[in-house]
Amino acid sequence: MKTLTLCAVSGALLVLAACDSRQETAGQKVDRTIAATENAAKDLKQQSKEATAEMAQKVSDATITAAVNADLAKDSELSALRINVDTHDGRVALLGSAPSEEAKMRAERLAMNEKGVVSVDNKLAVEKR
Repeated sequence: MKTLTLCAVSGALLVLAACDSRQETAGQKVDRTIAATENAAKDLKQQSKEATAEMAQKVSDATITAAVNADLAKDSELSALRINVDTHDGRVALLGSAPSEEAKMRAERLAMNEKGVVSVDNKLAVEKR
């Protein structure tokens, strides 16, 4: 008896599942599909814009870091080998050592003068050489 009842209930559920209460016409299905495709295209376009902006920022940060390192290498008191330059979102961090307080401040000015630099976090330690 239980098996028969279980079969009857399962069959009824299958019949109900097969009946779609939304009676869409072919045109409505096409319209729904087009709308979903347009939304997906808009999402993809936005994601592409965001990825491009992120890539441009990374390139810009790398360019800033290279330019600051080049300026440090040109200074006879500052050594690009003793100063680590990190850049993220236009914010430059200077880590390492400088031979004097004046050289430390000059390194900060060199970094700040680079195009695209928003701020400089000067963490250089003054160490006599």
